[in-house]
Amino acid sequence: MSLWVLGDTHLSFGVDKPMDIFGGWNNYVERLENNWREMVKNDDTVVLAGDISWGMTFEESLPDFRFIDSLPGKKIVMKGNHDYWWSTMAKMERFLNDNNLTTISFLFNNAYRIGSISVCGTRGWFYDAHGAHDEKVIAREVGRLKMSYDAAKKLGGEPVAFLHYPPVYAGRECPEIMQALLETDIKRCYYGHLHGRKNHLLAVTGPYKGIDFHLIAGDYTQFKPIPVGEPDIFTENS
Repeated sequence: MSLWVLGDTHLSFGVDKPMDIFGGWNNYVERLENNWREMVKNDDTVVLAGDISWGMTFEESLPDFRFIDSLPGKKIVMKGNHDYWWSTMAKMERFLNDNNLTTISFLFNNAYRIGSISVCGTRGWFYDAHGAHDEKVIAREVGRLKMSYDAAKKLGGEPVAFLHYPPVYAGRECPEIMQALLETDIKRCYYGHLHGRKNHLLAVTGPYKGIDFHLIAGDYTQFKPIPVGEPDIFTENS
């Protein structure tokens, strides 16, 4: 059993929002599916780190979730900035149950123990946002990150953080998110959101302030899931 991660699938089976018009995104759904089926086994788990579906509602996003559910392995889905279908945990779990989507769970103020790793995280926020609204959002995201981390610590194992937004980019930080990470014993952090060669080149990958950062946006990984570890159990603490 292995743990994988991939960000920014930007699926649009239920709406007219093709990503193929952007550089590096040609035939991306076919490439994603082929890579996934070649790499991920049925007893593996994949963290999907935000920007899952362009659907604005559960109804619009349902074809995308059916596609995800059809792929091998369990999936842990977290929120990105374009996941407008996102709702309360109760409503999202009802959506899964009502549509018999049996391989999908949500990372939302909780954590999952996958072998020796405890998966925790949240969406995060912009590194250069300073308005009053932004401050409220950042405070909320910091609270969710800490809640998720606390749940991970209760599960034991190594806490590994998954974010959608990069907490550091081109030498600039979202200080509140970075501080929350540095106050923990987290040593690995995976994030997405950044697209295009220019942004990829400016991304922080590798060690930074004692944390090993990894960019896992779909177009950066060539739509290949990235291995995180080799776990042997799957439990949840919410």
